[in-house]
Parts: sequence; structure tokens; C-alpha cells
Amino acid sequence: MKKRLMLLLALVLTIGTILSACSGKDSADSDTGGKDGQPYEIKWYTIGTPQKDTDKVFEEVNKYLKKEINATVKMTQIDWGDWAQKSQVMINSGEPFDIIFTNGTDYVQNSQKGAFLAIDDLLNKEGKELKEAIDPVLLEGIRIDGKVYGVPANKEAARQTVYTFNKRLVDKYNFDISKVQRLEDLEPMLKVIKENEPSITPMATFKAYLPFDYVFNGEMPFAFEIDGDREHVINQFESDLTMQTYKTMHNYYKAGYLKEDAATSKDNWPMDVENWFVRMGDSQPYADALWTRSAKYEVVSVPAEEPTTFNDSVSGSIQAISATSDNPEKAMEFLNLLNTDPYLRNLVDKGLEGVHYEKNEDGTIKDLPARIDGYNLPTYSLGNHFILNLYENDPKDKWEKFKEFNEAAKPAPTLGFHFNSDPVRSELASLTNISKEFYPALATGSVDPEEYLPKYNKKLKEAGVDKVLKEIQTQFDKWKSEQK
Repeated sequence: MKKRLMLLLALVLTIGTILSACSGKDSADSDTGGKDGQPYEIKWYTIGTPQKDTDKVFEEVNKYLKKEINATVKMTQIDWGDWAQKSQVMINSGEPFDIIFTNGTDYVQNSQKGAFLAIDDLLNKEGKELKEAIDPVLLEGIRIDGKVYGVPANKEAARQTVYTFNKRLVDKYNFDISKVQRLEDLEPMLKVIKENEPSITPMATFKAYLPFDYVFNGEMPFAFEIDGDREHVINQFESDLTMQTYKTMHNYYKAGYLKEDAATSKDNWPMDVENWFVRMGDSQPYADALWTRSAKYEVVSVPAEEPTTFNDSVSGSIQAISATSDNPEKAMEFLNLLNTDPYLRNLVDKGLEGVHYEKNEDGTIKDLPARIDGYNLPTYSLGNHFILNLYENDPKDKWEKFKEFNEAAKPAPTLGFHFNSDPVRSELASLTNISKEFYPALATGSVDPEEYLPKYNKKLKEAGVDKVLKEIQTQFDKWKSEQK
């Protein structure tokens, strides 16, 4: 009997040990890392041309992450031209991964259909330091139905469209670009360039700027006035301002100030080719210095609008946690560290010190050839800018100016409003095709707007533009009432 009792006691102790071990394994999976307490591998997909030194850099990244959060990261870049299709296939197929770069409409639509996790609770726990570091307007601007579905890059939250000029030509002809406030103000300068600079195209290919806040983008006929009626959505292609702007562009086109194939040209007018006089694009503090460094000749800009915070400016770079993630808590721990730890942020962005860049005595940096050739990632897509090292020729107050720029910006009418397109999906498909047919030629001045704008608007009417406008207005009014 005594032997039997001893055997029974041993069996109970053995079972208890096994159960304890199993419990410890579960805890290790969720709290410390992966299986059996091993580092959890975070699968991260981001945009950009794959770099040959990525494995070398992430060997160091992972040494650091193992120590800090018991995790490693497998970062996979998908090239620019393949990104839209390949990333969406991964999402639609339900492929298991942890983090993915997203932005704009893709962020909204994938959040609405449940592809991304709402991370509000994660931000309050694993991402607490991250939440404190990010400009609150960024988080508020990407809320969908009251929830946050990604971590926005802490950078410029506002957008300012500018006219950018080739400074050599501005100086050569003594142009006073400070007087340029409207598209029409360019005409005297364009005429001089056309008559005297045969190797220069006066206007780089760009779509005419219109001061609207777009529900989708400038190609689609749904917009709010920024300085006028901010409460009602309109078809901007029916406005007098659009007609006048497109007439000016058409006059410029007929005068030879734009390329003949402006409507179909895929030429993005790279800054390193000095074959243009004026171009248009989005700016930020000290952008001219950045563009000058990239182009290797000087450029100078004047604003076409005041800084404004739009949905697309706050959602231009987001890291979302996939609904298929096996460990979203660990994914948030990594994003928290990436956006608050200067060592990790600079390592992921700039590569290895002494290999890809070198640091000066004052803490500024300069790139080495190996960075350009082997590890040149798109900075905007990776996270918090304000903890990045400055380059040796950067202004010392660069990040302070970015913060001032954000604070000075006014909110766009729809900031924080994200339209649910499900009720009008078929109409939007038709309207998209019509816009692709008409918009490029009109916006680049390639066709006469007095003939083509009425045709465009007639087709939009026939395809159901009024139904979509009504649905947008209904959702906007409901959203607006909830903000009060």
C-alpha cells in the first residue's frame, strides 16, 4: 500500500509538472516571443526597390531586437511598380503576416473590410510611448468609424502645393517669382523661356492645380471647397474656376509651353534632368534644399496654397498590423521601438554606420557610396522622421520647422471623414473609367475645355454622379454631426 501511494504521488507531481510546462509555453508565446520563448519573427512588407544589403543590415537590427523585445524582423520590400497588385493579392488571400505599409484609399478600404486590426488598445499598452510621440492630428486624421487601424509616420502632416522653378533660369532672366500667385501669373515667364531656351520645355508635365479638398482624388468629380462652402460636396468639374483653369492650361498648351504628349506622357520629369523651367508639386519645410541636393542644381519654389492638413497628407505613410498576425502585441512592440528609439530608427533607415554612412563630430551624417548602391530605402515609408539624424548640410532647426509647419496648417473640410463606397460601388466603377478618359487631357491643357468639359459632365451625369454625390453628402452630414 505504501508503494502504491508513493507511485500515485509521483504520478500527480509529474502531471503537475507537465501542465505547468504547457502553461509556461503558452505564456512564452504571447508575452516573451515565439514558441518555447524563442524570438518571434515579425513578417514586415514595405514598399521600395529591394536592396542588396538588407540582410546585412537586418542582422544587426535583429541582434538589437532580440535583446530589447525578444523578436526578429523579416523585412520584404516589394518594388514600386509591383506594389499595388502584389500587396493587395497578399491581403485578399489571407496570407499570414504581421505588418504592411499602406496609405490613402488602400488604407481606408482595407481597414473597412477587416484586413487590418484596430490598434487603439495596442497603442494604449504596447504602443504607449509611440502614441505620445506622434502628432495627435495624424492619429485623428486616420480614424475610421472612430478607430485607428495603423501607425502613421510622424512627419509633415500638412500639404502645401508649390510652383518650383529652375533657379538658373530665374536668375538669368531676372524673374520676380514672388509675384506668382495664380496659374495665369506664369505666362510672361513662359513666353521668355519658349523664345530663348530651345532645349527647355517651359512647363514640366503636371495636372492643373485646383483649390479643392477631394473625397477620392483630383480625377474624380467629388470635392469640397477649401475657402468657400466647406459643408457641401460638389462636382468640381461643373465649377467656373475649373473651366477658367483648364482654359489657361489649354492656352499654354497651344502656345507650346507643354509637351505635345502631355496627356499621355509617363515622363515624371526627374529633377536630375535640367530640361524644364517650372513644375508643380507638394512641398514641406526646406524642400528646395532637398530637391537641389537630389538634382545637383538649384531650384526655388513659391506657394500655390496655404499649408492644409488633408486626409491624404496624414495618411501618406502608415504601418498597419494585419488581421492575420499571430502576435499583434509583438508587432506593436516593434513599431513602438521603431518610432521612439533613435538607434533602431536610424539603423533601419540609413543602414550601418561606417558602411552605409559616417557620423561627424557634431552628430550629423553623410552617406557613403555603399548606401546609394546597396541600402537606399524610402525614408518616408518607415516611421518617425523627427528622431532621424540630420545630414551635414541640413538646417539645424529642420525638425522644429516641420513641427511649426504642421501646427500652422488649417484642417481641410473632410479631415477625418472616410467615405464608405459600398452603397455606390457600381457607379464609382463607371465614373472612374469616364474620368480616366477625360481628365488627363483636360488637366494638362491638351484639349479645349469649352468643348470637352460639357461632354465630360454629361457622361458623368449618365453614369450616376448625382447618386454618389447624394451618398457622400449623407455620410458627411452624419460624420459631421458626430464631431460636435
